[in-house]
Amino acid sequence: MPDSKRELLRHTVATLAYRGGKALRGAPANFPTFRLGDTTRTPIEILAHIGDLLDWMLHLLKGQHVWKSSGPGVWEVEVARFFELLGRVDEHLALEEPLKTPPEKLFQGPIADAFTHVGQISMLRRLADSPVRGENYFKADIAIGRVGSDQPPARVEFD
Repeated sequence: MPDSKRELLRHTVATLAYRGGKALRGAPANFPTFRLGDTTRTPIEILAHIGDLLDWMLHLLKGQHVWKSSGPGVWEVEVARFFELLGRVDEHLALEEPLKTPPEKLFQGPIADAFTHVGQISMLRRLADSPVRGENYFKADIAIGRVGSDQPPARVEFD
């Protein structure tokens, strides 16, 4: 019988890929360095931080508490890193070996934080005059294991 908590984590990671992909796709060339204020992070800084969170999660899955701040790179590279790390996280969650960190801790730490930051990127898209269309995510085509950049089109979007 499948582990229901593990399956929920995998679905959550697939949801992060879907929502993150939507926030990142089609961003204008000047968006990565858009700064709302003197003390705010740019989208590229936020995306690099999301990558760091996913890297931390990989370590937590192995029972290691290792944090590395990578600093922002090039937008396209950070987008590729986001999906590559989601794939590695999903692969690890798909293994049958026991998790080395409680699923609840994975959710409340790196996963919840990553969702917060995807929301920040979406908000910054609107403020930078490149809004991401709203969507009824309940009806979205999200599937366990689908964590790459090639996500299905939205089913029900709105403005």
